Amino acid sequence: MQVDLWGNEIIPDVLLRDKFIEPPFSVLDTKSGNWQRRKREWLRKGIKSEIGRDEDLTYKGNVKDYDYYRVKEGKKEKSDSQSTSIFDPALCELMYKWFCNDGGKILDPFAGGSVRGIVAHYLKYYYVGIELRQEQVDANRENAAEILPVNNQPSWHVGDSDTILDDDFLYEFDMVFSCPPYMDLEVYSDDENDLSNMTDDNFIEKYKSIIKKSCSKLKKDGYAVFVVGDVRDKKTGFYKDFISITKQAFHDAGMGLYNDAILLNPVASASMRAGKVFEAGGKLTKIHQNILVFKRGKDAAP
Repeated sequence: MQVDLWGNEIIPDVLLRDKFIEPPFSVLDTKSGNWQRRKREWLRKGIKSEIGRDEDLTYKGNVKDYDYYRVKEGKKEKSDSQSTSIFDPALCELMYKWFCNDGGKILDPFAGGSVRGIVAHYLKYYYVGIELRQEQVDANRENAAEILPVNNQPSWHVGDSDTILDDDFLYEFDMVFSCPPYMDLEVYSDDENDLSNMTDDNFIEKYKSIIKKSCSKLKKDGYAVFVVGDVRDKKTGFYKDFISITKQAFHDAGMGLYNDAILLNPVASASMRAGKVFEAGGKLTKIHQNILVFKRGKDAAP
């Protein structure tokens, strides 16, 4: 048996992966061979989460997609991956397996594309997503119908989560899981209820309200998991600290921060942008996001 300096048993990564899919560490490396293999397997099933959104919606300066460009024979060209950001199905699988009871119900108040719903139902969970745009929900349902049996379909609701999640929304959930709009980083529509085109103050107010209502539908022992990344102010260049805004929103909803993990993304096009970005303004190029995991705080209301 191998031990560390303190006499604790060292368990090789391979055993952790066998048991937990990925080692349950506070840094998750999406560049690893095991992660990329799992992601490819999911995408081969036909997930098309980019459908329902405009092309090139998210790339310009966005941290969510690093594979938009590749260098081939000394020239930069568009890669095979989508320019519109797609939620990682391998991350989805991992979070469900780690933080949701088998067959549990999952609430996603910022549904976006089809990934989180399709992965949930493929793994025999029950998913309810709320999405503001009808065209996105239509695309999600079409994609899900191509992959899943007709009697095992995710449930997407069209509308504003801040309204839908009021008291007459009588579902109870084992998990809240979402990747919210990163403030004004990506603009999804011109709808006045769309968080992505609100002022910062209005965004924060509505964002906190949606999180509070989502957590009110969560079982006492349930987890809430949000994937977030920080956002720079487009005028000043300073960070808005969206991560802290999210933590405070959950704290106000009676939830305590239980885990905080770093999601390392592939470098890809970031390596081509980093030099110019740093020379121009001393800004580091982000190649990570944060996974925030919350549980009901001891002092929270029942």
